[in-house]
Amino acid sequence: MENYSIIIFILAIVIGLSAFADKAKLPYHILLVIVGIAIGFIPTMSEIEINPEIIFLIFLPPLLYDASFNISPKDFKTNINTIGTLAVSLVFLTAAGIAVVAYYIIPGMTWPLAFVLGAILSATDAVAAISVTKGLKLSHKTLTILEGESLINDASALVAYRFAVAAVMGSSFIIWKATLEFILLLGGGFLVGFTLAKILAFILNRVQKNINVTISFMLLMPFVAYLVAENLHVSGVIAVVVLGLTIARFSKKIFPESLKNQSRSLWDIIIFLLNGLIFILIGLNFRYVLKHIDNGMVLPYIGYAVIITIVALLIRMARIFLQKINLQKAFQNTKRKRRVSEHALLDTNNSIILSWSGMRGIVSLAIAIGIPKQLEDGTPFPERDAIIFISVAVVLLTLIGQGLTLPWIVKKLNLKQEESQS
Repeated sequence: MENYSIIIFILAIVIGLSAFADKAKLPYHILLVIVGIAIGFIPTMSEIEINPEIIFLIFLPPLLYDASFNISPKDFKTNINTIGTLAVSLVFLTAAGIAVVAYYIIPGMTWPLAFVLGAILSATDAVAAISVTKGLKLSHKTLTILEGESLINDASALVAYRFAVAAVMGSSFIIWKATLEFILLLGGGFLVGFTLAKILAFILNRVQKNINVTISFMLLMPFVAYLVAENLHVSGVIAVVVLGLTIARFSKKIFPESLKNQSRSLWDIIIFLLNGLIFILIGLNFRYVLKHIDNGMVLPYIGYAVIITIVALLIRMARIFLQKINLQKAFQNTKRKRRVSEHALLDTNNSIILSWSGMRGIVSLAIAIGIPKQLEDGTPFPERDAIIFISVAVVLLTLIGQGLTLPWIVKKLNLKQEESQS
């Protein structure tokens, strides 16, 4: 089949499986990943080559925009301390932790290569986090933190990845230079997103009576924001998130309910199809990644992926519970000029759920596949196939393992909470 025929075939499967998932009582995204793996092993199935730039351009802007558009700016601000901690410090901590483990357990791993692997797997995925938690009875605070974290942490991971690859290529790592570039990326992304949001608000003020034009502008703008930011060498992720947050506040003041409902219906269909396509693609690519690995190394690499998954989970858990303690201390400290709000505090239940919700997804897959094939001198990028295989294995382990068990954990925690209150 030609690629466009395969895409149509996959979309038909996505729609069909959505109905089956409810009857099977299996999380929708898990079913899609499993079916994607199965389809990938059909002998007549052609390989679909994932272009990382296309993934970032086609999938990230609408998904990030939708999530940021629907998140409450007030709740986002209340929990900004925890969101910032998970989206920035935890990303770099996870990258370093995975790098240390990879260096000591995986043969052939140098420090720069280990940090490449760590950076790829350092951030949770917005699509995975939102898809897995959708429909679960999570507190509004937990959802806000999860969505807020996964909206911002891609920018941190991409910076870590860029410097790790540069180190493999022979460039030296300078901490002050990396910090400055990170600040410029985030600040520039914020400026682009905010500026374009003001431009979009100005336009929408004048065309709001034309519903088709209004909705079309809102559909187009996330892609524009991402492209403008990336061409200016700042964070397209942050630009789209800021655009979504700003336009969400603007739309509440000016848009009639009928326009909101029409826009929401169209976005729901787009997000549904994109989500389904992403998870199918993750499953599909397992076969094509597998064919580049020697048969004798498949089980060892899967073993390394299991260890890395556990390490990433433990680091996440430790950092979240440390954040819980720090917030409690800050709240009780009456000498602080700016005390932490009581609404920002974490309890044990949402700390456990936040810890277990650190799934990896399409962003990790796209970054891994985007590893350069050659160094600047023309020699092959060392351990490229191993890094890609382990990354894909970790993505699958987190999506299937944590994704399948998360509903059970949430149910148990909610049950305990109900028993303690009765």
